[in-house]
Amino acid sequence: MSEAFERERQNNDSLAALQSKVSQLRHVTVDIYDQARDQGVLDSTSETFSTMTTSLKGSARRLGTMASQGNKVAILKLAGMVVGVCVLVYWIGRWLFF
Repeated sequence: MSEAFERERQNNDSLAALQSKVSQLRHVTVDIYDQARDQGVLDSTSETFSTMTTSLKGSARRLGTMASQGNKVAILKLAGMVVGVCVLVYWIGRWLFF
């Protein structure tokens, strides 16, 4: 009788160890999935910023072309944009670092 109880205890110990390993494997799998999903978000964000940078470069080039032709409205727009960007960078810098 005691031999049967000993085997049952060993089986329960083995089952507990196996459940622990399955739980660890599940956590690793979830972590891998989360990291892969985060990488997709980072790639999407990088693509968005790349598109925005290209758009801003095109707009700046067009404004520069108009300003070089002597268009006073374009010069005022360009000056306003430069001042606006400087104020925005200053405001964000103060918010982040102070």
